[in-house]
Amino acid sequence: MSTTAVSKELQPKLKEIIPELKEGNRTVTELPHGGYLFLEHEVPSLLIYREQPNDLATRRLVRGGASYLVVGTSDFDYYKQFIYDLTALMSEKFGSFIVVEIYSGPQDSTEFKIKGPSHKLPVSLDILKKQLLKINSRDFNVKLTASIEQTKKRESEEKEPIFNIENIKEQGGTLLGLEVPPVYMDENNQVYPVYFRSFRDQFIKALQRAIFEFVRVQTTSSIGNYNALGKRDIHKEVFKIDKQLTKIESSYQFLLLVAPVNIQGLREQFFNSHFKKLDRYHYRLLPVDPDILKRKLYNLRIDEIDDPAISYLFDEKREEIDHELTMLKERGSRNFFYSSVRLYKGLEKNVLAEAELILQNIKEDHNEENEVQLNTEEFGKLAHKEFQYLQGQDENFKCKVHIREDVNVMMVSKGELYLPSDYTMTKKGAKALIQHEIGTHALTYYNGSQQPLSQLASGLANYDALQEGIAVLSEYLCGGLSGNRLRILAGRVVAGAAVLDGADFHETFFKLYSKYDFTKERAFNITSRMFQGGGFLKDIIYLKGLVKLRDYLADGGELEPLLAGKFALKHVGVIKDLTDRGLVKPARLRPRYLENKNFDKRLNKLRKGLALSKMI
Repeated sequence: MSTTAVSKELQPKLKEIIPELKEGNRTVTELPHGGYLFLEHEVPSLLIYREQPNDLATRRLVRGGASYLVVGTSDFDYYKQFIYDLTALMSEKFGSFIVVEIYSGPQDSTEFKIKGPSHKLPVSLDILKKQLLKINSRDFNVKLTASIEQTKKRESEEKEPIFNIENIKEQGGTLLGLEVPPVYMDENNQVYPVYFRSFRDQFIKALQRAIFEFVRVQTTSSIGNYNALGKRDIHKEVFKIDKQLTKIESSYQFLLLVAPVNIQGLREQFFNSHFKKLDRYHYRLLPVDPDILKRKLYNLRIDEIDDPAISYLFDEKREEIDHELTMLKERGSRNFFYSSVRLYKGLEKNVLAEAELILQNIKEDHNEENEVQLNTEEFGKLAHKEFQYLQGQDENFKCKVHIREDVNVMMVSKGELYLPSDYTMTKKGAKALIQHEIGTHALTYYNGSQQPLSQLASGLANYDALQEGIAVLSEYLCGGLSGNRLRILAGRVVAGAAVLDGADFHETFFKLYSKYDFTKERAFNITSRMFQGGGFLKDIIYLKGLVKLRDYLADGGELEPLLAGKFALKHVGVIKDLTDRGLVKPARLRPRYLENKNFDKRLNKLRKGLALSKMI
């Protein structure tokens, strides 16, 4: 027997690789001659790519699919039989199976060529054409076109035939060919990396939408959304990058490092001088070197992640961490303020209008301080009761209360509650703060920690606004939101607008103190936080987040899915995508306010566009 014959006998047959299709399983294996199979057993579709020299980018397009096959460089008879057998196996389970071969067109091409039975699949092919035409190209001086060809020749004209359409049809399969214009490469096959990532993400979505139409109509698959056709497996390298991102971010405490250490002395000096004198802010020494962290940050190979959704999230988070590290170097300078504007995306007119409406319609309650006050220890006991409530849902939930003299604001850090030793509040305020800090921040930290990606615990890029929006909403939903509390949030927005208009510390303080009747203590607290670092706009996000959350709910958005971790409203679609693919789990813990007897009534008012000034 010849060497060639022996080697062919040793090549694994499909039944040896996949004896049966098991629900929830996948098959991932190398194949002869450089081939590779990644097959989700519940997805009745397969993308195919045939190895070509200097064409790694097109191969990466295919690897973005849920199931794909890389055909080796030789022995096409083996692959032909392998594909026929696989088609028969999948068709037997789902009633039908769609195979899409993807290959690169001529170097100067700008047209997608869809080759398939347009008379049998008019809707699927039309959806594919329309979605491909939506790929952003004009911004990059490229004009993409797309056409549908009714032809039996589904492969590239330059390639040796590997498919027999009639044989695939006999096995219950449908074959499409898709020629892709290689506009993401130059004439020397060098990839334009930024455009390629954008092209790839939109290309995969276009394919998913078209394939879903086929799956919905032609198969018995229970897949209910095109998002479920995305990758369901996270490569171990992705987990490494996820943990490295979290480690870099955890190596510094951004908010602590931009907060002044001499704030008590500054307050005393300002009040004793009748609001005239104010020394410079002093800051903690940096425990890290921002430049070294940036080097580590950009050594992460995020550009090589083939999952479009995760690549987008990680790239965005890297940029945010980069901004924060730059701001740490800029503390005390005007550049810090400009970076802050960029990080927190400025201030929208509608948010400022809501803030001014609140301050016009809600008067400062100067008698609030005369109400019965709870001290830190009493609040800590209420917090422990809330911990027990959450532990009743999941015994693994754990949280601690830290009473500290070196903390000047209540906060949750890494899922644990920190309280200033001299903090006092009313009973109503305590009720609200329990839901704000524990029912939102600690809860979403824990829910995020139960997710495969650690970023959902530490927070995706720009997660702050939604987090604070939900936290303030929780105060309203539990009946604990007060007029003074809402005024503080509005005052922060008005102060932020003043700083954006060029106001200095004294001008901002007097606007709050004289025009809007804040107490001198509240006016100072709002102003001093706004000017820390050199001009810090973070405080505008509380009201900003609440406005955006109200609008989201008014548009029919659901509240509970927002509690699965820490992310932004702009991520809702991506989180839905990852949830459909099983990569994000539903929230483990539910906050107490969801069971409040007035919950539905209050939430429905918000859904109808309730003005924020009417929330008390």
